[in-house]
Amino acid sequence: MLISGAAAERSADTAMRPARERGEGKMRIGVIQASSQAGKNEMIFRAVQEYAAGSEVINFGCRGDEAEQYSYPEIALLAGMLLAGKAVDFIVTGCSSGQGMMLACNSFPGVLCGYAPTPKDAYLFAQINHGNAVSLPLGEEYTWAGRDNLEQTIRKLFSEPFGQGYPKSESSRKLADTALLKEIRTRSQTDVIRFLNSLDPQLIRRILSKDDVTAYILEKGSCEPLAAWIRRSE
Repeated sequence: MLISGAAAERSADTAMRPARERGEGKMRIGVIQASSQAGKNEMIFRAVQEYAAGSEVINFGCRGDEAEQYSYPEIALLAGMLLAGKAVDFIVTGCSSGQGMMLACNSFPGVLCGYAPTPKDAYLFAQINHGNAVSLPLGEEYTWAGRDNLEQTIRKLFSEPFGQGYPKSESSRKLADTALLKEIRTRSQTDVIRFLNSLDPQLIRRILSKDDVTAYILEKGSCEPLAAWIRRSE
């Protein structure tokens, strides 16, 4: 089943709108990062739990005890499916540099992922771009200062409701630019099911092997076309 035309545009637009932008006080946030940074998973998860007050935070790994190892492009596909399936409202992710994951996530229809190496970058992304995913650099400078920077970056990301604009004196212009960006992205992208069907079947089997993600989409998601596609493909 394909989502097409106006329905696809509405679906992609909704996927790029965080819960707080849609008038909801509570977000459902997924934490998921590449296997290469499994040792940082618990640190990220605890920081998001602490600073995303009032939100539900779900940890999808990758953890060190998982049998399968997933690359950052594979994790980006899973993150995009969680968002497209409306199982989560926001994704916190990352890889060694953070940039590869950001680029991979932005290749998935409906995902607007920022790169947040510092607290300032996280705050500006949340306030100006207010996308639905953020990628963190997890392989650099992980002394005590690196851990502190990660925690402060997550703290600033969730310090205020998304999408207020910054600086406040220019908020109207900033938010208008963001709305235009999202419209351009929506019109330039294909629908989710067509995109997934275009991928190598072996890659699809790999990402569907991460059962905690697919099970969560089927249980908590509200996009029936994606749920049906998962059931057919498994």
